[in-house]
Amino acid sequence: MEDKKDTKNAKDNKKSGFETKIKRLEEIVGKMESTEVELEESIKLFEEGVNLSKDCQGILDSAEQKVKILTKSDSGESSLKDFNESN
Repeated sequence: MEDKKDTKNAKDNKKSGFETKIKRLEEIVGKMESTEVELEESIKLFEEGVNLSKDCQGILDSAEQKVKILTKSDSGESSLKDFNESN
């Protein structure tokens, strides 16, 4: 029973991690758009934003792979197929 709970927690952490990263990216964009940010802080914010963006892209790439479904051909062979491909 612990395995199911751990799996659910891992999924929840990924979801909240993605949402937290997106929220932080929005904060960074807001700060950088303001005229009150000095150059050094802008560079630090930009670096953080790039890293967050890469993290989010990795999470999205992983989710895309999960969308692939296992299908069986008429001969019974299993193969991976993109979710949006027609049968």
